[in-house]
Amino acid sequence: MDTLDNERHRTDILNRLKRAEGQLRGIQRMVESGEGCQPIAMQMAAVRKALDSTYMHMLRCQMEQQLHAQLGDAPDADNRIASFMQDMDGLLNKLR
Repeated sequence: MDTLDNERHRTDILNRLKRAEGQLRGIQRMVESGEGCQPIAMQMAAVRKALDSTYMHMLRCQMEQQLHAQLGDAPDADNRIASFMQDMDGLLNKLR
C-alpha cells in the first residue's frame, strides 16, 4: 500500500480533513439545538463537497508520487509528469 510521502501534501490533506471535522461538529450542534432541516442540509452538502475535494487532491498526489517513482531520473521526467498531471487535472475537474 502506498503512503503519501510528500510532507506538504500530507499536511494539506490533514488540514482539509480537520476543517471537515469542524464542519461536522458544527452540524452536530445544529441538530442538537433544533435548527431547521434546510440549513443543516446546506452544511452537509458543504462537508460532502469538502471531502470530495480532499479525496480528489489525495488521488492527484498519489498519481504524481507514483509517476515520480516510475520515471525516476528519466530524461525530462519532471516535464512529462507536469504535462500528464495538467491533463489529469482537467479530467478530474470535470468530476466535481
